Amino acid sequence: MNLYKEVIRPFLFLGDPEKVHHLAMDALALTGPLLRRFAPKPDPRLERTVFGLRFPNPVGLAAGFDKNGVALPAWEGLGFGFAEIGTITARSQPGNPKPRIFRIPQSRALINRLGFNNDGCDLVASRLQRLKESGHWPTVPVGINLGKSKVTPLAEATADYLLSFERLQHFGDYFVLNVSSPNTPGLRNLQDRAALDELLGHVQRRNTSGRPVLVKIAPDLQWEAIEEILALVEEHKIAGIIATNTTIDHTSIPEAQRTQGGLSGAPLQARSTEIIRFITKHSKVPVIAVGGIMNADAALEKFDAGAALVQLYTGYIYEGPGLIGKICQALLQRG
Repeated sequence: MNLYKEVIRPFLFLGDPEKVHHLAMDALALTGPLLRRFAPKPDPRLERTVFGLRFPNPVGLAAGFDKNGVALPAWEGLGFGFAEIGTITARSQPGNPKPRIFRIPQSRALINRLGFNNDGCDLVASRLQRLKESGHWPTVPVGINLGKSKVTPLAEATADYLLSFERLQHFGDYFVLNVSSPNTPGLRNLQDRAALDELLGHVQRRNTSGRPVLVKIAPDLQWEAIEEILALVEEHKIAGIIATNTTIDHTSIPEAQRTQGGLSGAPLQARSTEIIRFITKHSKVPVIAVGGIMNADAALEKFDAGAALVQLYTGYIYEGPGLIGKICQALLQRG
């Protein structure tokens, strides 16, 4: 019997998605230190070293789940090999109007239009400092995903990212510049060559700690645009690419279920893998794969396409923490 899928998930899916998420995060924040004490013992055969960091296993939590870094010890306790918090912006912001998360069970998918709702970099930095002082900081790598504040004009986006980066620079093991969410107006314009060139250049010049900086891209880009991004990644010595964010292409789900926002889950699997193959064919930059990893086979597909690491979000919601172990076991069986 799969306790999560047969008992816990049906109960959770009775409630409003966002309310359920907040209840789950409250529980994980409370129990995180205890969960961490009983974390699965890492198998050295699963260890990976990517952009200079040691990952005890290659399965991580994607950004968007623990937006404010409230449950970091819990993710290690559940077996993740790394966790990425955020997206965090320079200013605190409530995000878009509710409702803004929608389940599509028949497609094993979600649509969200949250809009970077988060506490802002100052409050998150204070929370992370307290966690470090408590002795409960996780031993697995912690990534910090950064975005643009909604009220900040696009022309001032670089300064906005820099404020968050400098405030949080000494907490993250790596940083991700999120320029690909479809839920902040105009944000995806930062993937254009000139805007991204400015952003990457300024962040790297301020990167006094030498932390790995990555960029997260959209699945809706044309190949020419990805080639331009790869050239900038090489020029600015960006450590890696996260492929991909959610998609604005909703043609794969029933028309009655379509609504504004980014689609994630099983419908994104093929496109995400296609982009990973393209990147690894044209570049040596490490890729963290996210998008449609709903089972172990989907994760293996990402690794076969060239991904160095994978991240879970929608798959974790539908399959529960057991998915982490299934992916790790599948990798071990391959030898």
